[in-house]
Amino acid sequence: MTQHPLRMDNQWLPFTPNRSFKDDPRIFVAADGMHFTTHDGRQVIDGISSLWCVSAGHNRRPVNEAIKRQLDTLDYATAFSVGNPQAFLAAEKIAALAPGDLNKVLFCNSGSEAADTALKVALAYHRARGEGHRTLFIGRERAYHGVNFGGMSVGGIPANRKAYGPSLLPRVDHMRFIHDPVHHAYIHNEEPVWAEDPLLELENRILALHSPENVAAVIVEPIAGSAGWYIPPQGYLRRLREICDKHGILLIFDEVITGFGRLGTPFAADFYGVQPDMLNFAKAVTNGVIPLGGVICTDRIYNAMMGAHGSAPGHAIEFFHGYTYSGHPVACAAAIATLELFEQEKLFERAGQMGPVLGDAMHSALKGLPNVVGIRSLGLAAAVELAPIAGLPGKRAFDIFLDCYHHGVLVRNAGDVLVFAPPFIVEREHIETMVSVLADSIRKHA
Repeated sequence: MTQHPLRMDNQWLPFTPNRSFKDDPRIFVAADGMHFTTHDGRQVIDGISSLWCVSAGHNRRPVNEAIKRQLDTLDYATAFSVGNPQAFLAAEKIAALAPGDLNKVLFCNSGSEAADTALKVALAYHRARGEGHRTLFIGRERAYHGVNFGGMSVGGIPANRKAYGPSLLPRVDHMRFIHDPVHHAYIHNEEPVWAEDPLLELENRILALHSPENVAAVIVEPIAGSAGWYIPPQGYLRRLREICDKHGILLIFDEVITGFGRLGTPFAADFYGVQPDMLNFAKAVTNGVIPLGGVICTDRIYNAMMGAHGSAPGHAIEFFHGYTYSGHPVACAAAIATLELFEQEKLFERAGQMGPVLGDAMHSALKGLPNVVGIRSLGLAAAVELAPIAGLPGKRAFDIFLDCYHHGVLVRNAGDVLVFAPPFIVEREHIETMVSVLADSIRKHA
């Protein structure tokens, strides 16, 4: 493939060291199956589903054709006071996958918007019930809930928050993180068992400090994905559900990463057997092809919001919220085709089968290598944690990310953690190549 010179003076790349990017540009010009094609004609294995999105693999014809058909039928229509068939059908399919009475889908465009939407629903729900004093949110340290102000406020990754402190939501607290690096540095296809209850602090300090009747919602990622695939202790989510029920607090699962099959089940809520009151989704719902996100709410939340306006005139809006592209017909057509593809090819089940293969490879090849201080695997995702270079946090992992890219493998660097989360169509030979390249690079950068 001929290399095409590109002017790179105008795009400001997200979450990227822009100053150095031009010296070593990494540009994808095509993709198919498990591989990208670079601007200089090389093949690179997509070891991260292109940021947890492309779960069915790249360039899937059923999704592409559904988009083309929709463009020829209805390209766009507002969602304000009108609807379109694809949005209703997509919502029906998503609700059918969700557990319990999670039946009401509010569409948006991304995981960041889903987080802010869920927080607004929580406030509006409590107000509708006559408990408008419930305005406090509880997140978790090192959590990621997008980059909008609400999501950053309940999120707990310091680098994402430090420049915006005065503008973050004021009534937010954070639970302790869920990783024990001393006793559970290495986790493979299991839930770590802690000797202590990590949620004692929530009940004995945080709720006692703020008073439970002032808390609107607790929001957590079932598995802390963006921070580096950190797995919660055994029974943690069930205990969290019990605490929220006890105090009338809504529980929100941010499943933007874990949703749609990453753990071998439709959602992490199914894997752990815990139903939240709201479930946020995005990324894999359209196989990453077109932006789409949303919040799935329980019937109880929806009915309370509608009931609070029972005596209002028929033209009155019950919830003043939404986006220009909520339920975009082309995005919803992509979601329908993606969900049907997941079902037809049994890709959730395949993710569950290939997860232990990835975990076995990571633990056997990387444990004991220089600077490796932990490995975590569950579902079709695995992470290796490295000792940082003194005074240069994140540099070791970034250098390894670059080296792996130049050797044909895309791995995700998050601080001093490197993560694999390949598409569900991954084969054993892809995993062997991915892990081998990563192991060689870890040795090289010792």
